[in-house]
Amino acid sequence: MNSFLKGFLAAALVCCINSLVFSQSSTPGNLPTDYLTPAFHAGRRQALRDMMPANSVAVIFSYPERVFSKDINYVYHPNPDLYYFSGYKEPDAMLLVFKEIQADGDSSYNELFFIRHRDAAREQWTGRRLGVAGVKSQLGFKRVYNSEAFAKFPIDLKKFKTIIYDSMPNNLNDGGPGSLKDLITNFKVKSDIKDVDEDLLYDLNLIYQRASPKNLDRVISYLKPRLDKNSYKNNELIKELINKPDSVTLADVKVKIKANPSGLSLFTNITDDLRGIKTPEELVLLKKSVEISSIAHAEAMRAVKPQMSETELEGIMLYVHKHYGAEDEGYPPIVGAGANGCILHYEENNATRVKNQLVLMDVGAEYHGYSADVTRTFPANGKFTDEQKSIYQAVYDAQEEVFKLCKEGVKYSDLEIKTREVLSSRLIQLGIIKSAGEVGKYYPHGVSHHLGLDVHDKGEYGGELKAGMVITVEPGVYIPAGSPCDKKWWNIGVRIEDDMLIGKDGGTLLSIDAPRKWEDVEKTIAEKSIFDGGKFPELKVVLK
Repeated sequence: MNSFLKGFLAAALVCCINSLVFSQSSTPGNLPTDYLTPAFHAGRRQALRDMMPANSVAVIFSYPERVFSKDINYVYHPNPDLYYFSGYKEPDAMLLVFKEIQADGDSSYNELFFIRHRDAAREQWTGRRLGVAGVKSQLGFKRVYNSEAFAKFPIDLKKFKTIIYDSMPNNLNDGGPGSLKDLITNFKVKSDIKDVDEDLLYDLNLIYQRASPKNLDRVISYLKPRLDKNSYKNNELIKELINKPDSVTLADVKVKIKANPSGLSLFTNITDDLRGIKTPEELVLLKKSVEISSIAHAEAMRAVKPQMSETELEGIMLYVHKHYGAEDEGYPPIVGAGANGCILHYEENNATRVKNQLVLMDVGAEYHGYSADVTRTFPANGKFTDEQKSIYQAVYDAQEEVFKLCKEGVKYSDLEIKTREVLSSRLIQLGIIKSAGEVGKYYPHGVSHHLGLDVHDKGEYGGELKAGMVITVEPGVYIPAGSPCDKKWWNIGVRIEDDMLIGKDGGTLLSIDAPRKWEDVEKTIAEKSIFDGGKFPELKVVLK
């Protein structure tokens, strides 16, 4: 017997043994016990059904796996919508939720779940899979099948009046039967859904949700460059709005979009409504994520030294996150010292010394899928300069004024209006700008977004705040070198970002454990850190 055959038989024997082991127990003990429950996910599916039109089916796919390096994938992150409605966190899956009960001989169903099959050999390398039995027992589904079964599953999706679905992943590898690409291909066949320009559908829905007479000029400016694409150039609604951009035309276009929504638009609108209001179960996890992040920010303040690198400060925060059980961060951490703090999404974090500069840290933990989003800005040497303090106070004052608006019934757009009002007033007083219209030079982003399973979460942005929403409040001022103002302001970048739970009569500041007032920031920096006193060995390899 040659060595290859011996190895093959040995591997086969291991697979058989593993199969027996995994069949007895696919889930180890000693795991967190505060995950969302099957009852929560089932309740979200029922809430979805309640919002679906008659004779409809909603289809939700998993996210694809993506390559990190050669034959190594990035750590898998599940589709937040699939997780929200099922609790399932693996790739190569598709969930179908039906508005009405579907007859199937002597039985019936209102949901079908096609999931990645068990594979003992692969599980030994890449981790346990729930499989059909696990999804039934642990997630509470009744009609569960291996994803390979969908190709021949006897269902005609063309019979439904409305098929509700999200944007489908593209650039997929051909993983064979049961892969995500295979599921999507067979879904399109069974539903007779043709390839469409999903960007166009998304933008039409954006017009319906957020366009107004006040921002119509910006909407038109956004659409015009897209007319190079035939799908935009030939769309009657886009042409109507471009040719006559006034409030009457906009109202007419919105009526037409509402009268004939796409399956993609319906999915977006329904999930915005559902995920935009957090349930009590979600708030427990979200509050924990924010608290972990806030504690980490305070510890970074205590630990900071001018000789530290941006990467080292990032590592301190990530250690605190992991200490409290956060699996990941909700987005790539931003740690920018000095001029780097003026780059909104600076992610390199590779400056070897933060020196005696302001450090802007925008870092949020992700706990059981729910992301925090907290930013603090502080002086590495422990003391703000007069210029830094002036900018910091302007941002703080803007945030305080916006906090007062964080209650049910306030227009979401009012938060932005108030932010620009305060920042422009302060920057004029400081002589940095001459008129309110110039504030966008130094405040180039919005003040708020929804927070949840995505750091920029789904939710209603065009209407009023509602109790149960969780949003960020994040004014900022960034003055890069070369700006048309006195040089003493150059390279000052300040953002203060907090997470707010909206209530009927006011908001609850969730990130309260991260110091905000400049006096409290300086006081915290002067305190002893749990990281003080440690000494690492010197590296033997030194680059010259």
